[in-house]
Amino acid sequence: MAKAEILHIHPEDPQGRLIDRVVEVLRKGGIVVHPTDTTYALGVDMNNKRGVEMLYQIKKKSLNRPLSFLCKDLSNISEYAMLSNSAFRTMKRLLPGPYTFILNATKSAPHYTQGNNKEIGIRVPAEPICHAILDRLDHPLVSTSAYVHGGDLLADPEEIQHVLGGHADLIIDAGYIWPEPSTIISFVDDEPTLIREGKGPFEAEMA
Repeated sequence: MAKAEILHIHPEDPQGRLIDRVVEVLRKGGIVVHPTDTTYALGVDMNNKRGVEMLYQIKKKSLNRPLSFLCKDLSNISEYAMLSNSAFRTMKRLLPGPYTFILNATKSAPHYTQGNNKEIGIRVPAEPICHAILDRLDHPLVSTSAYVHGGDLLADPEEIQHVLGGHADLIIDAGYIWPEPSTIISFVDDEPTLIREGKGPFEAEMA
């Protein structure tokens, strides 16, 4: 199985021509390993049904656990997720940053991104490369952290190429990223419920 190409992109000042190349791969249906605020992740164009299904297969992820949408900002989230006033206020305060919000999906959210519970996870990353990709692509990515089922999060692009390179079309090298999962907060029942505490402090949500 062929290994994915590694593309070196500056982590703080992403080169536009390289971001264009990444977006081209995504628009052609490719899987890209990209940096986030918390770790490296496997990402596909939200409209790439086959790619989303492949992410579930690669991760051996249960279909009742939603994959995350990565959006460039809060402006179009209401198209894909039902937002209460309290959820919107909380997300506006904490995002962009290392949080995932679990929300009920709208009819506009592709069914193959939702899992069995008609829920989606929303993230708005602050990481410069990821934000630049989303800005250029101009619609969400579906993304899942880069690790082998039952294993540790992968932090180094060379290691990622060794472990997952056969599943991806392109690996972005933004240097070593110390892996730490995002904090997951559910607003499915309108009230904030902590699902997993990670890099983002939960206490900040209550401020």
